[in-house]
Amino acid sequence: MSQSLKNQTALITGSGRGIGKAIALAFANEGANLILVARTESQLRDTEREIVEAGGRAAVVIADLTDKDQVARMAEEVEQQSEQIDILFNNAGGGIEKSHVADSDPDLWILDVNVNLATAYLVTHAILPMMMARGGKIINTGSGMGHSPGPGSSAYHVGKAGMWMLTQCLAEEVWEHGITVNELIPGPVATDLTAGRMTVGGPPPFAPSEYVKGPEDVVSLAMW
Repeated sequence: MSQSLKNQTALITGSGRGIGKAIALAFANEGANLILVARTESQLRDTEREIVEAGGRAAVVIADLTDKDQVARMAEEVEQQSEQIDILFNNAGGGIEKSHVADSDPDLWILDVNVNLATAYLVTHAILPMMMARGGKIINTGSGMGHSPGPGSSAYHVGKAGMWMLTQCLAEEVWEHGITVNELIPGPVATDLTAGRMTVGGPPPFAPSEYVKGPEDVVSLAMW
């Protein structure tokens, strides 16, 4: 194990699978203490087990991050687990309503936006008090789809566009506390959420000139 993140604590949402899991394992390998947060306990326990078996340290907190009451309870548990959060990685998200606006389900559309935007706001709002005295880093997983329009999946576009603006506004508010805020845009990645549509090394369905990465390929961006 390297020790470049020794004595630091990282909280990563959506860390039970995909990009979040890959980054959690990498941060642990660099010596960080991990707090793993998501709503699916079995997946988080798998990530925790891999970290511990490799000699790292991890704690699990179960929460539906679209629910502000559960986020508040999550923050209380986090404070019991650790006196500090040095890195907050808002990675929870996903595409739910992929229809055109005229054909979309309003409930699913709103849920999609909340999963990709409100979760980051709620978690950041809850965890910031632990970070403002010490400083630290906040990383938000964004998407190129949040920076460009396209037919279908408007809720995902809108949610990630909101994430982009939240990142910029927050950065302006907390820099004097020694906190940097950045958006990580991984590009097309093969995960459970994109299974059947993307294969590592092949082109994504929406951009034949690009290639699909695996979750581990995003780690170097997060480490930087």
